[in-house]
Amino acid sequence: MAIPLSSYLVLACRQLAPFSATARTDVEVLAMHVTRLDRAGLVAHGNDELDAGQVLQLDALVRRRAAGEPVAYLTGHREFWSMDLQVTPDTLIPRPETELLVELALARIPPAADWSIADLGTGTGAVALAIARERPGCRVVATDVSAAALAVARENARILGVRQVAFREGNWLEALEAGQFSLIVSNPPYVRDSDPHLDCTDLRFEPHLALHAGRDGLDAIREIAGGAQECLRPGGWLLLEHGYDQSEAVSEILAGSGYSDCLSGRDLAGHFRVSGGRRPAA
Repeated sequence: MAIPLSSYLVLACRQLAPFSATARTDVEVLAMHVTRLDRAGLVAHGNDELDAGQVLQLDALVRRRAAGEPVAYLTGHREFWSMDLQVTPDTLIPRPETELLVELALARIPPAADWSIADLGTGTGAVALAIARERPGCRVVATDVSAAALAVARENARILGVRQVAFREGNWLEALEAGQFSLIVSNPPYVRDSDPHLDCTDLRFEPHLALHAGRDGLDAIREIAGGAQECLRPGGWLLLEHGYDQSEAVSEILAGSGYSDCLSGRDLAGHFRVSGGRRPAA
């Protein structure tokens, strides 16, 4: 049965509203995915009728979204740092707050630098690719324990034409050489194993390894902070994303591991979401 696009959007939004606080946006993104229109096009073509195939496809996507499946997995895409990234259930979905990690990294990399930089647990490659595009003179090594995630990251690099990123399979620091890096960044798992959101939100669809981090959510951060100095050059930086309520604990871990000039940065919501420190120069 054919139905005008604008009418379908209204009906689908009503259907999804009990299950998603962002129902209108979700439906529009799904409609753009199926119709290949942009947001302005949804308005301009609001009176155009969807064909039966489009209605069936959208109905299926809306039902999956109502069951909690993230929109990024339904469309296979997510924007990050003005890049259109491919996303699969093998990767964590890039989130806006992670752009703070890129911002703080770029603030420490001179525009003409030729540094070696590492991104640990790269997932889609979002952070590594953003830094590489902004600092084309730098060499970036992106690691992940998941071969499937690395395949997604490599494809994103190919599509974006970013050639100075090398992808290596390995757990955190094991794929890195000692003393070679001027900057190491990571968005590691930092969710407590007991966090109720793991069982009742979109998080239940994302990779377990990319989320769970022990009883207090700090296991991965402890491991990275404890070993990163061996891979950093003297004076090199380590920057870590973490939970909104973990900055004090992460700063204590960094200071206890011997880092100097420790800092924490706030995201757009005012939460401290990235902390870091330097390997002492001497």
